[in-house]
This record gives sequence, structure tokens and C-alpha cells, in this order.
Amino acid sequence: MRGNKPPKKPSKSGEDRLIERFFRPLAKHPAALGLMDDVALMTPPAGADLVLKTDAIIGGVHFFPDDAADAVAKKALRVNLSDLAAKGAKPAGFLLALALPQDIGEDWLADFARGLGADADSYGCPLLGGDTDLTPGPVTISIAAFGFVPHGAMVRRAGAKAGETVVATGSIGDAALGLLLRREPKRPVFAKLDGKAKAHLAERYLLPQPRLALASALREHASAAIDVSDGLVGDLMKLAAVSGVGAQIEVKRVPFSPAARMVLAAEPSLTETALTGGDDYEILATVPAERLASFQAAAKSAGVELTAIGRIEPSEGVEVLAEDGRPLALARTSFSHF
Repeated sequence: MRGNKPPKKPSKSGEDRLIERFFRPLAKHPAALGLMDDVALMTPPAGADLVLKTDAIIGGVHFFPDDAADAVAKKALRVNLSDLAAKGAKPAGFLLALALPQDIGEDWLADFARGLGADADSYGCPLLGGDTDLTPGPVTISIAAFGFVPHGAMVRRAGAKAGETVVATGSIGDAALGLLLRREPKRPVFAKLDGKAKAHLAERYLLPQPRLALASALREHASAAIDVSDGLVGDLMKLAAVSGVGAQIEVKRVPFSPAARMVLAAEPSLTETALTGGDDYEILATVPAERLASFQAAAKSAGVELTAIGRIEPSEGVEVLAEDGRPLALARTSFSHF
């Protein structure tokens, strides 16, 4: 009919525009369906088990409001990848739920998406879908990560046996000391550190290093494993309890970085903070004696430091031996939100 105009295209919502601009470019895997559906669709490889993990980080709790948005995004993904690594899993993808305050601007989102995309590519863990919401509270980032392991090969917390060696990757305590540095930068002990040492501690708190390179070696050699998120002692207690055993570790064998050792030498009471503060995102595992040497060789080949710090005992609880060999009394064993 003369004078009729073509129908207008439906206008996109603000959320649709946000997803299209910042997150659709990250959804490169076919399983994401271009973020054009309500779900993702993935077919597991033949003979594989699916491993699932979800963790959230919250502004003011897990990161500081002035932390760079790209680093915040990386931390959100990496804390989940750390759990997959401890299970011996290869990352397959992740879902993202993002709750944003009204005052978050496009510059923050652009930096966040850039950091998230860089890690998604680096670790082979693509964005598959998710949700965005407005919140009156702080920025909240929840990620559900997925991985695959050969059928029946996942490394569980349960499985440690008396006589086995307790090993830890990387270094312990840096993140807890880095958090203390952020909160109390004028504390006398930190005045003795040079800029490089301070930067190391701060980065270890903000940017975990998931030990995915060790995943296949863990499946082959470890009887049990857990990622160290709530503190070395507390997480070892969890592993030992579910395995029905006890453990003993020696402080003199715990792998502290040079920066951490400088702090602990100047203020020895912070040893408890280093052992129980959390946010290390290293792997704690138990290994039978006959597999220890080959596991150490595999770790070296993968470029991951691995240190024997104690042994599994036919008892209950975790005993921590101080530098002088006497039992160390701890006021707490791990970080807890509650």
C-alpha cells in the first residue's frame, strides 16, 4: 500500500550491545554458538570425563577497586584454571557471569575483555556463554570452567596413603604477603624490600599462575592433589581428612621465594601468614615413593618447580615442624570467608 514504510528493526538492549561489543569477539569456539543462544553446546571427546569448577571473585574481597581491569579478568579465570590443573584436566571452556555497578564505564569493560581474551587464548579456554547483570554492590565476577580428562583418570583429593611424599609446586606465601603489603605498605618489614621484591609479592597476589603444564604428569604420578587457595596447611588438612590420613610438613622445606624469605627473616611471626593465608594457587600433591623421581623429572621438563615438603602419616591432622624441628603452634590453619 502506498505510503507504507518498512517495519523498523527491533532495537538492541543495552545488555545486548554490551555483549556484542565486548564479549562476542571472545566467543570463538563453535560451542559458544556466537553467544546468540541461551546455552552453549559441546560434545565431549570420546573416552573423556568432564571436570567442572566454579569460583567467584568480588571487588573489595578478592581484588582492590583500583586494580587494573585486565588483571582482574585474568585472576577471575586463573583461579578456576588452577583447580582444573590440580585435577589433571585440560581446559575446554568457561561461562562468565558478570555483575556490574552502574558507574562501571566502557574503558573498564574494554580492558577487562582484553585481559580475559588474552588469557582465554593463552590457556586454550574459550568463552562459551554467560550472563551480565546490574548490581548496587561491588563488581562480582563468577566463572564456571570446564575441562576434560581421560576417563577415570581425574586426580581427586582422596587417595593419599601413609608413607607418601607431600610435594608443592612453585612458591608458597607470596600472595598472602603481597596482600599484606597492599594493606599495610608502611609496615616496617616492607621498607626493607627493594622495588623488585615488592612487585613480585604484589603480582603473585593479583595474578595466579595455574600449573596446567603439570596436569598430565599429575594424572600419571600423583595419588591425590588439591590447589592451594585457602592456605598450604588448611588445604593439606582437607586433603588428608578426606583421604583418612594425617601429614607432617617441615617449614625449612617449604618453597618460599627470595622476596618472602626476606620478609620472614625480618619478621618471623609472618611465617604463619605465609603458611595459612591462601591465594597461592599452587598445587599440593601426594606421590608414592616409587613415582617421586619420575614426577620430579616430569615437572622439571614442564618448567614447574616442585618441592618435597613432608610426608603422609597414618594418623590424623597436620603437624607443622618449625625451623628448629619442634611442632609449630598455629592460631589458624587457613583462610575462611565465614
